[in-house]
Amino acid sequence: MITVLSVSKRPVSSMLLRTMSFVMGLLLGGCISDHYAPSKERALENPPDLGLSGMAAPVADHEWWSVYQDPQLDRLLRGALADNPTLAQALARVRGAQAEAAAVHADSWPSIGYDASETRERFSAHAPIPPPYGGTPRWYGSQGFNLSWDLDFWGRQAALVRQANNRSDAAVLDAAGARLAIAGAVVRSYLALDRAYALADVAQRSEEQRLQIRAITQRRFKAGLDTRVELREADGAVADVRVDLTQIQAERDRALHLLAALNGQGATAYDKIERPRLRADTSLPLPGSLPFDLLARRPDVLAAHSRIVSARAGLAAAKAAFYPDINLLAFAGTEAIGLDNLFHGSSRTYGVGPSLHLPIFDAGKLRALYRGSAADVDLAVSTYNQTVLEAVQQTADQISDIVSLDSGLQEQQRSLDAAEDAFGLATQRYQAGLTTYLTVLTTETEVLSARRRRVELLSARDIARVTLLINVGGDFYVDSNKASATASN
Repeated sequence: MITVLSVSKRPVSSMLLRTMSFVMGLLLGGCISDHYAPSKERALENPPDLGLSGMAAPVADHEWWSVYQDPQLDRLLRGALADNPTLAQALARVRGAQAEAAAVHADSWPSIGYDASETRERFSAHAPIPPPYGGTPRWYGSQGFNLSWDLDFWGRQAALVRQANNRSDAAVLDAAGARLAIAGAVVRSYLALDRAYALADVAQRSEEQRLQIRAITQRRFKAGLDTRVELREADGAVADVRVDLTQIQAERDRALHLLAALNGQGATAYDKIERPRLRADTSLPLPGSLPFDLLARRPDVLAAHSRIVSARAGLAAAKAAFYPDINLLAFAGTEAIGLDNLFHGSSRTYGVGPSLHLPIFDAGKLRALYRGSAADVDLAVSTYNQTVLEAVQQTADQISDIVSLDSGLQEQQRSLDAAEDAFGLATQRYQAGLTTYLTVLTTETEVLSARRRRVELLSARDIARVTLLINVGGDFYVDSNKASATASN
């Protein structure tokens, strides 16, 4: 077949065909109005315009959560990244996009097939067929190889390949983003579980204090120093803290349920998750200001940018569809009447030549597809800009929250120390009969509130740190090979 192609090629007729198709393509291409083109909305890609002018974002270790030095957390993270359904869906989309890209790329190459047929047919006696075949039933068959190759003069197939490849890149980045988000969700849920246990400790300590106060009140009641009113108030205070303890236990259970779900497990995993044993002085690699390379560090931003490139390639392919489609066709095989003659050398047949398809009237289908592709570009740019703005906002919010929480913790510690001192003094004075039970109850309530507030502030700061780490890309590396490896883990 290669010999046939080289012998049958005619440069003159090919040049003429290309010239004619080029002229007709210009005429058709000129019919695409600017009214159908994408809008002029600009993608937000300049870091200084977004206020990104700080240091480069620090890159965390691949297993950044190991700084907590909690073996149970390490086990939960391994399980989540191996069995989480959300990540499994993202990886399945990666495989699908890669398969689609491979299929589109395959269309750029020549297509070769083999076809064979044999039909029992009665030939007309008046057909221009030599005797003795006319007017008799005979077997008529053909077999051979067929070649078809889209020469892609206008770059339509190349644009489709670019579109599919960038879709595949976006899917890989989505999977990397899903992995990062799942890791962050597991750590934040684990911190919430630790907070619930800490709040339960505060509530149990408060319960012990209120039981002690009730015992003091009972002794004072028996001694005639207090009335039944103070005794009932002491009983009510114990019941109140027990209600708080019940609610905290429910919060702890919800954190357990979420951790199990993130690990792709059901209720059987609840009893296997123990109290966290987190390192208290954990230090994560965090930026102090908006990093200038934020847009290149977040997989969701990079995925949105890949979709812009993909949409623009789709627009180029839609525009190229207005031009003539030129294929190179070739065949070689045999054709004969009668089974015995099908494989004779005299029955061979072959041919080669160009094929041209020129769209003339399609009821506006090509224009509609072009408008749709232009809309896809606008959507991709708008989605990218929204993703960028959200990335900047989320990062700035977390940096502000961490600064505020660090400052608030210092003030809150002083408030807690003062409340505990006041409660100790009030308890001593009440036991000595120098103050009322209302004073003790008031100061004890302030201590409880201060303790709970400190636990909540510490937990909020730790969660904000993890969230900031995720917002600046965590352990995601910009290198595409590393991104693919990260997504597949």
